[in-house]
Amino acid sequence: MSQPPDPRILLRLLGLLCPYRGRLLLAGLALLLAASSVLLLGQGLRLVIDQGFLAEDRTRLNQALGLMLAVVAVLAMASALRYYLVTWIGERLAADLRRQVFDHLLDLEPGFFESSAGESGGAGEITSRLTADTSVLQSLFGSSISLALRNLLMLIGAVALMLVTQPWLSAIVLVGIPATVLPILWFGRRVRRLSRFSQDRVAELGRYAGEALAGIRTVQAFTHETQDRQAYGARVEDAFATAVARTRQRAWLTGIAMLAVFAAVGVMLWQGGQAVLAGRMSAGELSAFVFYAVLAAGAVATLAEVAGDVQRGAGAAERLLELLEACPVIRAPAHPVPLPRPLAGAIHLEDVSFTYPGRDSPALQAVDLEICPGERVALVGPSGAGKSTLLALLLRFHDPDLGILRLDGIDLRDLAPRELRAALGLVAQEPVLFTGSVAENLRFARPTASLEELRRATRDANALAFIETLPRGFDTSLGPGGVQLSGGQRQRLAIARALLKEPRVLLLDEATSALDAQSERLVQQALERLMVGRTSLVIAHRLATVVAADRLLVMDQGRLVASGRHAELLESSPLYRHLAELQFGRHPAGGLANSPSLP
Repeated sequence: MSQPPDPRILLRLLGLLCPYRGRLLLAGLALLLAASSVLLLGQGLRLVIDQGFLAEDRTRLNQALGLMLAVVAVLAMASALRYYLVTWIGERLAADLRRQVFDHLLDLEPGFFESSAGESGGAGEITSRLTADTSVLQSLFGSSISLALRNLLMLIGAVALMLVTQPWLSAIVLVGIPATVLPILWFGRRVRRLSRFSQDRVAELGRYAGEALAGIRTVQAFTHETQDRQAYGARVEDAFATAVARTRQRAWLTGIAMLAVFAAVGVMLWQGGQAVLAGRMSAGELSAFVFYAVLAAGAVATLAEVAGDVQRGAGAAERLLELLEACPVIRAPAHPVPLPRPLAGAIHLEDVSFTYPGRDSPALQAVDLEICPGERVALVGPSGAGKSTLLALLLRFHDPDLGILRLDGIDLRDLAPRELRAALGLVAQEPVLFTGSVAENLRFARPTASLEELRRATRDANALAFIETLPRGFDTSLGPGGVQLSGGQRQRLAIARALLKEPRVLLLDEATSALDAQSERLVQQALERLMVGRTSLVIAHRLATVVAADRLLVMDQGRLVASGRHAELLESSPLYRHLAELQFGRHPAGGLANSPSLP
């Protein structure tokens, strides 16, 4: 069983509040004034009863009521100021923490987010930390801690005034408070535990519904609606049962709390009434004493509730600090070597081997490779051969376990990752588009690009024609992930984005594999323009798209097994010949059919 989080971890977040010391001090003064005002109300109540009602003195009654009204006015203003300031501080802390964590996350390598079994828990779980956990801390610092401090002050003040008013009756109260609070704490823990279970059930409802609705096409295509209704209904009933159990415990908690409080008040009134009848204390003193006793009991109960919030906040802080303390594996050296200007684009791999964390078999094994500036190289081979891994190493998403990768003779580890990646252009098999307009997605590559530059890049990428048919042209919103566009349109936008970047080295990861014939033709034309004058590495399963490359590299099980032109490889590489026969088929005479473009 994991250890509960240490509340002291929250102290590490106090550094974020240092810039707001003035507001913290003002909030503390407002809190002290509000707590003092509440305590003064007890004395005002004593004056109203003793010197007003019982003395039948209208003037003193009016004075006492006026004094109480003034105290209430001060209490109201101090409470409003305290609420505003502590809420502002809580929101500010959450905002600063979100920004700090997000800024740090952007420096971590992709592998950190791709791990579903590691400590990070995957990108979805990290996003939950960034939103839900910061909200927990906002509530803690913006409400719970303030309530705890206010009730602690009132508890100390109430106990002190009770001891001054009636020491012997105070002893009964101080013994009685734990007796009334302990059952409340016991039920409170059960309610909190059931509340967590209930939140988990509701979260599972949201997860299941979101997954089913996001994949509604698949659900309906496989006529899985009945099973999903049953599965969702079962989860709804689980959530309902947990909520009922929580409500039952909450009802017991409320009933016992009310019974305990009123029983304690009844005992105090009986004991105090005896003292009033015997002349040992006045009715006003008894009323003030009961007022302070109720304040003390309420303060203890509130502090007990806040303790649960502190524990939950400590857990949230622990998870967020884990993210902040995660050190990037890929980082810039202390003194990075600048890339030459202009960059030639020569790539050299020396005995490169790499194994993904958590796997036994290597993704690349002892790969030696030299690519000349401006050369077009195609990477072919079965799935899992290591082609995409090679591109990931060039982008320095990972570093090799053994060997060296060089760009224009410079070890990639001696370069600043941002400068390296600025020189590389990537067009992925499934390009990522972001929520926003066409222009915003294109300017992802170059934020300062003018409209004329956008038009030129999209024209070269065969994308301008369909952009001009959109309702607002370049200002048309694409929706999340560019869902309003077809696969070919998204791919051509990605190519236009790469053109705007003007990279010296181009990495194409199966950029046409999922397209229809018409879209593939348009994308292929755009890629031809994009590759002119650039060093290009192209991954392709469809050999017809790469047979005209300057050189084809055949990879298998992480090794480079053959290199050459298409015709050479047909003669020298059994694996390449097998791949070609699978795609092009055999001509009756023994040649390859259906491949008029082959050299």
